[in-house]
Amino acid sequence: MSTTSIDPYATNGTHPANRFLYRLNPLAKLGAPLPVMAVLAFTRDLLTPTLCIALAVAIILIGARLTRPVALLLFVGLPVVVGIMSFSFGLWTDPGKVDQSVLLFQIGDYRFFLGALLVGLATALRLASLLVLALIGGLTSTGPDVVRAMIQQLHVPYRIGYTALAAYRFVPRFGHELEVIRSAHRVRGMAEGRGPIAAVRRTAGYVVPLLAGAIRHAERVALAMDSRAFGAHRTRTERYRVPFRARDWIFMILFWLVSATIVWWSLTAGPGPVTRG
Repeated sequence: MSTTSIDPYATNGTHPANRFLYRLNPLAKLGAPLPVMAVLAFTRDLLTPTLCIALAVAIILIGARLTRPVALLLFVGLPVVVGIMSFSFGLWTDPGKVDQSVLLFQIGDYRFFLGALLVGLATALRLASLLVLALIGGLTSTGPDVVRAMIQQLHVPYRIGYTALAAYRFVPRFGHELEVIRSAHRVRGMAEGRGPIAAVRRTAGYVVPLLAGAIRHAERVALAMDSRAFGAHRTRTERYRVPFRARDWIFMILFWLVSATIVWWSLTAGPGPVTRG
């Protein structure tokens, strides 16, 4: 029996079966954050995105395998990026439209107030919350399982779904072929020179062989699909099922309830960054 990232009996190092997010349907993990992500596009306060980030991080810590790159992203990279974006967005904020009670610094005639920093922080937190919410499904779902779930649950035509899956498979193959082309150019002495002009010349030399390899690979895939009568019937037999179970509904409903509570509490707790209109 084949095992996948959502199979409860899959016990490999990449998708441990004792973490519940890997056992959920990919559509449940993608659909659960969508409502609150849409709401975040219209919020202007600090509390809503902050609580959404805390909720998403808690779910990832409990339900996913936290690798070192993911841990660095969540606990080091994310705060640094939020700080940089807050300051950058604050610089672009009109000083005449924010609270000017606290002056942080002044350069010439330009004054940077705390209100501008808070407005930039609100924007940065919204972007960070969207990223972390997307990681709930992105870290624990594979591209093939998402496509299979869309075909089986959303009834996307398998001709479209598996064409997208074939295109998805092209990406790592292009990376491998690019490394082969670079190695061949270095062996033949075609990668000499430094500086931006030499880099552009080398990159231009990769385009033609990479395009030729992509055409050859696409032709092989098309011939293989035709030889297997792909698209000749309305439905096809799946290698394995990606079921949508009761636990997927429970996860989505609980997530919706918690996120709705966060939004309601944030709206009633107080205003966002102070502006003048």
